[in-house]
Amino acid sequence: MKKNADVVIIGGGLAGLTCGIHLSKMKLQVILIEKNEFPKHKVCGEYVSNEIKPYLDWLDLKIQDLNPTTITELEFSAPNGKLIHCTLPLGGFGISRYALDYHLYQKAIENGCEIIHDTVEDIDFKNDVFTVSTSDAKMFIAKIAIGAFGKRSNFDQKLQRNFILKKAPWLAVKGHYKGDFRNDLVGLYNFEGGYCGVSKVENDIINMCYLVNFETFKKFKNIDDFQTNIIYKNAHLKQIFTNSTPLFEKPLTISQISFEEKTAIENHILMVGDSAGLIQPLCGNGMAMAIHSAKIASELITDFFTNTIKSRKELEEKYTKSWNYNFKKRLRTGRFLASLLQNKTKSTFVMWLLIQFPFLLPRIIKRTHGKPITLNY
Repeated sequence: MKKNADVVIIGGGLAGLTCGIHLSKMKLQVILIEKNEFPKHKVCGEYVSNEIKPYLDWLDLKIQDLNPTTITELEFSAPNGKLIHCTLPLGGFGISRYALDYHLYQKAIENGCEIIHDTVEDIDFKNDVFTVSTSDAKMFIAKIAIGAFGKRSNFDQKLQRNFILKKAPWLAVKGHYKGDFRNDLVGLYNFEGGYCGVSKVENDIINMCYLVNFETFKKFKNIDDFQTNIIYKNAHLKQIFTNSTPLFEKPLTISQISFEEKTAIENHILMVGDSAGLIQPLCGNGMAMAIHSAKIASELITDFFTNTIKSRKELEEKYTKSWNYNFKKRLRTGRFLASLLQNKTKSTFVMWLLIQFPFLLPRIIKRTHGKPITLNY
């Protein structure tokens, strides 16, 4: 089977689905290929910065129908339990990937985006077109290909991307719980070898998602042992975990997470979301960045098909420039902050500094977030 389209999107996470919605809204013929069915839980902090809200409204996404929590405050804790509070400069909302991804999926279909559940086996670029082959022997021909295959994929290996060749030392663990936690608060609690984000999503559910260095984690037999011996040393985390009831049979995990630099273009494929760059979760901005990157790519692709952008070279140059302008400094700041928190001496000094000068924390947050998206249409 062979089928033609204007754009083929590989991956149906936040960035891929957002591209599908946007480009279909602009009347382009879009095929999105995603191996998993919807809805599905994913390892994620599940906090979305309000900087992208104007864009979500333009896409006609009815996020309020999903009953997200409104989050305005941050609680930050050192491993020894010392706390700092601040008001988030922009604020945001809490929504599960289970609910949000499914909402985007339904909107993409409504807009006319064709979604195919299959596994991509190969992407070939030749004679200025892409040929995408799947495990079900399907073949898709398109002028533009978007890579939205997430943090780590077999295609990163096939493309021999630099980050995939380096050791990725991070493991993430996520669970949903019932318990007592403020609706308007996102908590960031540090422990030896990592940190945990806690916030409410829809239906009064608490999302707890932590990132840990695998060298720290592997000293223990299982997740329960690790949590008891390491995470519970932070009194705030111990109280939250021990007074909450898990809703999953077992936590979700993902390993080999890399925060190394990536490139926004690989073999003429436009990378979006985590495929283009993964920000440290402590910044609380990964979901917003994924959606924002989809906006940038979709606008430029639309200009390409309306001949406002005259060539593939111009398209790729403009996307790379725009991606770097919007996200490169944020990613660099995230890596720097994470390196400080992983060093016990430095993290103690940072905590002391923030306690003495509490106005610094909102300023640091601003360096990992953008201004509210402005729309020119």
